[in-house]
Amino acid sequence: MLSTPVHEVEESSALRRVVLLVALLNLGYFGIEFTVALTIGSVSLFADSVDFLEDASVNLLILMALGWSLRARAYVGMGLAGILLVPALATIWSAWSKFHVPLPPAPVPLTLTGLGALAINLTCAVMLTRYRHHSGSLTRAAFLSARNDAFANIAIIAAGTVTALTRSMWPDLIVGLGIMLMNLDAAREVWEAARDEHRTATDVGVP
Repeated sequence: MLSTPVHEVEESSALRRVVLLVALLNLGYFGIEFTVALTIGSVSLFADSVDFLEDASVNLLILMALGWSLRARAYVGMGLAGILLVPALATIWSAWSKFHVPLPPAPVPLTLTGLGALAINLTCAVMLTRYRHHSGSLTRAAFLSARNDAFANIAIIAAGTVTALTRSMWPDLIVGLGIMLMNLDAAREVWEAARDEHRTATDVGVP
């Protein structure tokens, strides 16, 4: 029986620590952003907070699935693609509710919370960059989520600035819907990566 090379064991252990830390950071900031979103009535912060919760779930699932077979990881990857759709559905609900109460969110809390979210997501993206091609669709899902969230946070900060100038609900609403579209695209990419893994496992006869 061939033993696993020491460097692979060490890399896998390091990846587990990174994924766990990313999950905890996402879970912690979800509580902060969700509370602010409900307090000031922000669609974009609501969408992003649900996204933080989704990211925490994704990373916890990745932590459990690391070390599984290629086929098993492919199935989990397909499941993660479905999870990535959850923030999109939550955003649609939040946006619909906004039309019934068309008030702009408070721009200062919106901007500051967006800055905090950007700091968290950039930290997570940097930590995951080294491992974005490790374990196929699983860590790709985590990296894509952190990367996309950083772009979304920049848009939230911009929305806060424009809201302060215009006192309009539209910047926040437009950014929230934009976050939804980014999550849909991330779900597509993860699904395609998982499908390719499943096809590879089938071709080589991996259980």
